[in-house]
Amino acid sequence: MTQFDLPLDQLHGYRSASVEPEDFDAFWAETLGEARAHELDAHFEPVTTGLSAVEVFDVTFAGFDGQPVKGWFVLPAGTTAPLPVVVEFIGYGGGRGLPHTHLLWASAGFAHFVMDTRGQGSGWATGDTPDPVGSAPAFPGFMTRGVEDPYTYYYRRVFTDAVRAVEAARSHPLVDASRTAVTGVSQGGGITIAVAGLVGDLVAVAPDVPFLCDFPRATTITDRTPYREIGNYLKTHRGRADRVRKTLAYFDGVHFAARATAPALFSTALEDLTCPPSTVFAAFNAYAEDEKAIEVYEFNDHEGGEAFQQAAQLRWLPGRLRG
Repeated sequence: MTQFDLPLDQLHGYRSASVEPEDFDAFWAETLGEARAHELDAHFEPVTTGLSAVEVFDVTFAGFDGQPVKGWFVLPAGTTAPLPVVVEFIGYGGGRGLPHTHLLWASAGFAHFVMDTRGQGSGWATGDTPDPVGSAPAFPGFMTRGVEDPYTYYYRRVFTDAVRAVEAARSHPLVDASRTAVTGVSQGGGITIAVAGLVGDLVAVAPDVPFLCDFPRATTITDRTPYREIGNYLKTHRGRADRVRKTLAYFDGVHFAARATAPALFSTALEDLTCPPSTVFAAFNAYAEDEKAIEVYEFNDHEGGEAFQQAAQLRWLPGRLRG
């Protein structure tokens, strides 16, 4: 594979053509207000894992429409005073998996909250949260579920769950709510950007090869899934492209990035056909906070930097979380 997108010097100046809905803020205020009308009802149940360096809790909290969402909460063993917390979101098709796969941030001395993704968790890591909301006919996957109306679109529920996950993490007595960071890879990175735009008092944001950004370009520049799910839907449902584009604009990372106020560390890969680098730069260039950086992996596909990006995050994030 070779680089296929804009040259790097053009990527640094690229801007998305995505049109922000006039009622974007009102839509999300209404959505989150409806969710907050339900008690958060966050429960943290200790679980036995065979791990001695961390303590693990099975979490349930009320997400969109008060529906139960699962998660893991991981603390360094013996924690007695509140710690900064890293809230993590999962990539497309995966779920929260097993606790021993989430040791990085507790090993660095932080509390770590991992949100399960509703309806997913059967692609590459197991999940435990159903999505009880039905949808109109959709292309297999999640990208077109309810896609003809922003109120019924799947990611309205997921992004709402994610904001509530931050609130659930902050509700634990061993979390210092004033020092909260969010992170995730791919879909998790896209959710991270959405949360950055919806939660105004984060201290750090780290989206890694983020998905769900710059839909107008993403849906036309790559034929790789998951973006291709949208093209396949419109290939069958002819004449509905404008309606679908209007819905997707409410969920475009570019518009959430324009509202973000926390320092950010992005990453992208120049051979990434799943989340093309121009779509990542679209969100990065729109990101409102001046304190931002992006790691660029020239010869990688969607795997991006992997452990190298984790190392970059470990160099960058502690300074923001510890103040």
